[in-house]
Amino acid sequence: MAERASIKKGILYIVATPIGNLEDISLRAIRTLKEVNLIAAEDTRHTRKLLNACKISTSLISLHEHNEKEKSELIISKINSGMNVAYVSDAGTPCVSDPGHYLIGFAHDENIRVIPIPGPSAIITALSASGFSADSFLFCGFMPARENKRRKFMESLKDEERTIVFYESPMRFLDSLKTLQEVLGNREIVMARELTKIFEEVKRGKISEFLAGKAKLKGEITIIIQGEQKAPVTLTDEEIISKLKSFLKNKQLSLRDAVAEVVSQTGISKKKVYDLALRLRWGGEATKRVG
Repeated sequence: MAERASIKKGILYIVATPIGNLEDISLRAIRTLKEVNLIAAEDTRHTRKLLNACKISTSLISLHEHNEKEKSELIISKINSGMNVAYVSDAGTPCVSDPGHYLIGFAHDENIRVIPIPGPSAIITALSASGFSADSFLFCGFMPARENKRRKFMESLKDEERTIVFYESPMRFLDSLKTLQEVLGNREIVMARELTKIFEEVKRGKISEFLAGKAKLKGEITIIIQGEQKAPVTLTDEEIISKLKSFLKNKQLSLRDAVAEVVSQTGISKKKVYDLALRLRWGGEATKRVG
């Protein structure tokens, strides 16, 4: 018992790998894959190509969506015995629309240290070239394959003001765009496919422009949709102050929260609403209540 307790647990490394161009692998990722005792890979044949290119001879074991629970137990037992293990998916950052979350959750349950080695991600790569705001965005993974479920899901996004990102297969690309146009209107979108590869394409335009082309695409596709653009509400200063008073009195909000609510509801600039809030705070009528 004492001997078992003295064994130092290994570490589970979550390593991001290139989404296409092998030159995108980081020096830290290469070093980690060389130094660990074992690499768990979504597809060992696919990963072997990367390892050969980087002259890495570490042993491989498969861990994919069909054997993840079974293989996770084996991998965790090896880590508990002192082995360091790296997990890689076929491309990009593991667990983002890829298997691996069960293994990582198991590791946390066993108090095993989990270290992420950051790197390429199709989501972030596409967003960086989209020209849409990425301060806040919604990633939806792959859209439902069935048209009725896909439509229902898209309807839930009608009022979403954040930039929306999802993956789609070439076979469903045009069908998804038709549904998007019917549900969300003729929004501006970005289609990014084969990122970092020879036939990389990043194209921006209205949904109707993509549908007019009717081109049969190949490769992995990331679609980015501009969020709902709500036009600012036109209100007089007196109307804005009235709204602030209502939030302060009826909802018992702080001045800062009242300002945030008015900005959220109207789209009026935060600076203008805040300036009026300060006027309200120090104004004669409001002094007794807010003061």
